[in-house]
Amino acid sequence: MTLEEQLKTDLTRAMKEKEEVKTSTLRMLISDIRYAQIEKRAPLTDEDIQAVISKSVKKHQDSIEMYSNGGRDDLAQREEAEIEILKSYLPRQLSRSEIAQLVEEAIMQTGASSRKEMGKVMQALMPQVKGKADGKLVSSVVQEKLAE
Repeated sequence: MTLEEQLKTDLTRAMKEKEEVKTSTLRMLISDIRYAQIEKRAPLTDEDIQAVISKSVKKHQDSIEMYSNGGRDDLAQREEAEIEILKSYLPRQLSRSEIAQLVEEAIMQTGASSRKEMGKVMQALMPQVKGKADGKLVSSVVQEKLAE
């Protein structure tokens, strides 16, 4: 079963069980996926769909920050609930220590020794962590390791 089929099945189940947050979240996500398919003019692979989901998670995280700063904790909590639903369709995220280990391997592989060579390390590292770790976190870990 493809990821898109799984999403549609889960939407149907959420509608039957009257789970409002999950239903609205999955409807929005399926809409985003359809939009991406139209933009690409081809069916999306599971990896493409995961990229759409990751993009949606980032949007929700930005919304949480804005709602929290604006004193709208009720809306921030709803966004957090939606993020949890979306994250359930993504691969397990790497921990900071796992990322640090991969960064060290990439540094040894590229022979980088200063922050000026951060691009080399990131180029070697990103294919390994794509979809499994936030790019900002990876970048900060690379900076820390190269500063040592």
